[in-house]
Amino acid sequence: MSEPVCTQKAPYELELEADEYWWCACGKSKTQPFCDGAHQGSEFAPQPFTLKEKTKVWLCGCRHSAKPPFCDGTHNSL
Repeated sequence: MSEPVCTQKAPYELELEADEYWWCACGKSKTQPFCDGAHQGSEFAPQPFTLKEKTKVWLCGCRHSAKPPFCDGTHNSL
């Protein structure tokens, strides 16, 4: 399996509205941290998640979290 691209060694701290989102799992999207389809032709697929209300989230930027799309602090050990 290929390694995803680490776009940053810190989470993306965002306040998002209630909606459905697609987190970029490959790290190649130009619309980080969200998917733009750059994974096409690879073994990666975006991670969908839904927020039911406006929420502050910390989305993984290193692509190594055990709880994608959310940061679990793994970037601290890279």
